[in-house]
Amino acid sequence: MRVLVTGGAGFIGSHLCERLIADGHEVIVVDNLSTGSLKNIEGFEGNSRFDFVEGDICDVGLMEGVVERSDVIFHLAAAVGVQLIADSPVHTIETNIGGTEVMLDAANKFGKRILLASSSEVYGKNESVPFCEDDDIVLGSTSLSRWSYACSKAIDEFLGLAFHQEYGLGVIIARFFNTIGPKQTGQYGMVVPRFVEKALKGEAVSIYGDGQQSRCFCYVGDVVDAIVDLMNCQEAAGRVYNVGSCEEISIEGLADKIIEMTSSSSKKEFLSYEDAYGKPIEDMMRRIPNVERIKDAIGWEPKTSLSEALRIIIESFK
Repeated sequence: MRVLVTGGAGFIGSHLCERLIADGHEVIVVDNLSTGSLKNIEGFEGNSRFDFVEGDICDVGLMEGVVERSDVIFHLAAAVGVQLIADSPVHTIETNIGGTEVMLDAANKFGKRILLASSSEVYGKNESVPFCEDDDIVLGSTSLSRWSYACSKAIDEFLGLAFHQEYGLGVIIARFFNTIGPKQTGQYGMVVPRFVEKALKGEAVSIYGDGQQSRCFCYVGDVVDAIVDLMNCQEAAGRVYNVGSCEEISIEGLADKIIEMTSSSSKKEFLSYEDAYGKPIEDMMRRIPNVERIKDAIGWEPKTSLSEALRIIIESFK
């Protein structure tokens, strides 16, 4: 197949491209390199089955052209990262909602199956863990820019499901829970690469808040397996699927684990969210996925433990 990957020069997108090329597919990547990097895809240069297009997903003419000559679409391009969301809320909303609208219109025009990457942020402040796909979403005040990201991804999901219901478009929605792995940058607030980089340098590891908030981190290779198999499952269209690990750890516990695994002399320091981001940021204490739906659909569950994922990431930084 010829597969279009938007955001293919990004962290998850570049790993997906590697898998698709290894499986024998042709791959077209569209990325404006705002958060992605050519370094992530340099290994594909010169491959006759790989085509990189530097451009923006909001460019209707460009996207219609690449969608028309593709068989299926993985739409991963988005504004991501708490730091970026805090700094550029207008960019976040316009990219996530406007870009997804362009992609869905083009996919529908040419009848192409599309997977939309969503986020566990959609669940907002819901405290009913583990999160099931049909749970209510509980968002905070519009005065806090953090919720603009959650709301934008929820609108993406509403749009995707509406295109499926009204036009019969093959739309699959994957809600990612804290994906980690090589090539991820801490530049936009991602916690694991930020902690690993500091620990390897022996510098203070900065924990935002009290560190008792917990997350479940899923290795990128497992996430790629999930979305490839969802794309290949005809019955998956028209539904939302959690994609994540159920191995929970506190952020302070994560810092301790990384310091231990790197044999680092780093100390922990605690910063308020306002000091860290320059403005108030509301956070959630726990975020754990229920993965029964995706397990029932394609037999998927994570294979890589947090310890193994961290070992791979630490080695990649070294």
